[in-house]
Amino acid sequence: MKKSILIFIMMFLGFSFLQPLISSAEKEKKEVYVIPIHEEVEKGLHAFLKRAINDAEANNAELIIFDIDTPGGLVDAAGDIGQLLDGIETKTIALVNNHALSAGAFIALHAEEIYMVPNGQMGAAAVIDQAGNAADKKAQSYWLSAMKSAAESNGRDPQYALAMADETVEIKELGIDKGELLTLGSKEAKEIGYSEGTVKNLDELLQSLNIDKASVKEVDETFAEKLARFITNPIVVPILLSLASLGLIVELYSPGFGIAGSIGLASLLLFFYGHLVAGLAGYETIILFIIGVLLIVAEFFLPGGIAGALGIIGILASILLAGGNVVQMGISLLIALLIAVIAMIIFVKVFGKRMKIFNKIILKDSTSTESGYVSNANRLELIGKIGVTKTALRPSGTIIVEDERIDAVSEGGFIQADQKVKIVKVEGSRIVVRDIS
Repeated sequence: MKKSILIFIMMFLGFSFLQPLISSAEKEKKEVYVIPIHEEVEKGLHAFLKRAINDAEANNAELIIFDIDTPGGLVDAAGDIGQLLDGIETKTIALVNNHALSAGAFIALHAEEIYMVPNGQMGAAAVIDQAGNAADKKAQSYWLSAMKSAAESNGRDPQYALAMADETVEIKELGIDKGELLTLGSKEAKEIGYSEGTVKNLDELLQSLNIDKASVKEVDETFAEKLARFITNPIVVPILLSLASLGLIVELYSPGFGIAGSIGLASLLLFFYGHLVAGLAGYETIILFIIGVLLIVAEFFLPGGIAGALGIIGILASILLAGGNVVQMGISLLIALLIAVIAMIIFVKVFGKRMKIFNKIILKDSTSTESGYVSNANRLELIGKIGVTKTALRPSGTIIVEDERIDAVSEGGFIQADQKVKIVKVEGSRIVVRDIS
């Protein structure tokens, strides 16, 4: 019994001595989060980065590495992401894993350290509008100030950041004259202090930081986040809105509820779903949209047109508010409506006679005599009869046929009174005569 107690005490003491060593080893094993910033920078990317950063900080990550490979994107989205990165307490590193252009360069500058792969490029960050032209002075001034602040926040010379965005800035030592934008390769970036080093890949970066044995967690986008990023792309938004407007317009003139209405409704649902997941739209915009739809339905039962007008305003307002940027969403909405109108005209003119879906839009029936439509009885029995002009025909007047006064018009020009005429044509109330005197 005493022997058993002694063994237990020795095991307890041994475990007590080993516990600090185990805890120390666990602390030495650092946790590194790798967050990708790939493809275009848009509003949906912000939602993904926010979720990934919160996850990293909640798990007490020692380091966050942003794997950047992007051609750029929206300025307002990049601005929001920059603010998000500035609020991170964990150490951050940007790995330029190929390209960090335009908005990508701006995001990279917000990291505490930058590393580049051998063929990596960073720069060319001029702000342009959706048409590909230089933005107005107000937008350029904001962007230049943002680029300068991003560089200064981590101790980098702001002159090079300005040269990335402003073609009037000269950098003689790098051969950048006026009219050119600065794009740094890995060698130039290291020489001017914009890069801490050049590495082949992520593994080599971890080795250079002496954390190659760290627990590396690569954060992947969920399907919902990928879908949200795709839907909030500035090119996809007008397409979705065009499909929605065109589908619903066609459905209004079609019997029942068919393919066109399904496509239109699905496009609208995708639009709101993507912007909701991306954090751009709130439930209030969806409620406003539903109210707009209900008002339009109520228009079928209420006179005056007020409910329908308010419904259309509600739907348009919900779409504008869902995008975050009202001006940009307004442009997308105008493009969508223009495309829908043009497409409707093309369908009606070119495919209208072939497609049954337009039977309710195109008026094919005519009020012809053959169809039984007459404004007056056709007195075809008068054709060939001879009459006398009661009044002169200039070219219309009155004739007498078998003691009946009849309004008539001459076949040609003027016919004097008391002249013999022959009725040659009858078209409803129009009776045409020919001078035979």
